[in-house]
Amino acid sequence: MRWLKPLPLRPRDKVQIVAPAGPFDVQSFEKGLEVIGQRYTPTYRPDLYDAWRYLAGSDARRAKELSGALSDTSSRAIFCARGGYGSMRLLPSLPLKDLAPSALVGFSDMTSLHAVLQAAGRVSIHGPVVTHLGVQPPSVQEYLFRLLESPEPPPPLRGTTLFVPGVVEGPLLGGNLSVFSRLLGTPYLPPLDGAILLLEDVGEKPYRLDRMWTHLRLAGVFERVRGIVLGQFTDCENKDAPYSSADVLRSLAEETGLPCAAGFPIGHDTPNYPVALGTHVRLDAGAALLTFLEGAVQA
Repeated sequence: MRWLKPLPLRPRDKVQIVAPAGPFDVQSFEKGLEVIGQRYTPTYRPDLYDAWRYLAGSDARRAKELSGALSDTSSRAIFCARGGYGSMRLLPSLPLKDLAPSALVGFSDMTSLHAVLQAAGRVSIHGPVVTHLGVQPPSVQEYLFRLLESPEPPPPLRGTTLFVPGVVEGPLLGGNLSVFSRLLGTPYLPPLDGAILLLEDVGEKPYRLDRMWTHLRLAGVFERVRGIVLGQFTDCENKDAPYSSADVLRSLAEETGLPCAAGFPIGHDTPNYPVALGTHVRLDAGAALLTFLEGAVQA
């Protein structure tokens, strides 16, 4: 597949802020918005702050907001306010034949949006949402700006742990394990053949990680991808258990036989480095090194 990259950003470019999933903490949001505002010109609808149950307003509100942002040719990027839950509910209504060449930035629940963009052949940015951006160190913020503005490959990222040795290359796909696994059997899963699969999660006990991973295995995912990059699995421990989530993930990775390294600084913790999904990468699992072979934006 030939992947279409977003246009590069320049300082003071207009960017859209959307809330396609859960309602957000205003203080955390404003802190992240300040970081974006120091570099770009953020705009958003006045109903961005809406809340209904566990969602940032009704499906109709969120779908209209997101669809408008995705087709807005005057904007160069779309920053998601928060994850939580809800973006999956919007997938059937998105204007996938009328997408502007802008970069979508977000993670966690935004995995469903990334997946549908990759299914449409688009590159997008798995990176901090607005409420998460303000607590990230300057190195992460600068890495994000570089990713959005430069067509050159960004510096490599290092993990901490080898699970299964090997060196493989392919497009980087995936995101949050829980959300990604829910796309199996839908038309919104991107083509996985030859991909490097990124997985991370938060608040899921080891047996739940096993259950979701096994769902991927039974669906044939690990027969299609070439390697696995494991990010942060935050708050995923069973108290007083004689095993850790890392022990469980290691066993699951070993069962696949695919090159796999863990502990990459990607996910629900700090730092949470952004990566461009859909771009070609090299995973050297033995060195726990993820090298980006191309940039995220058009030259």
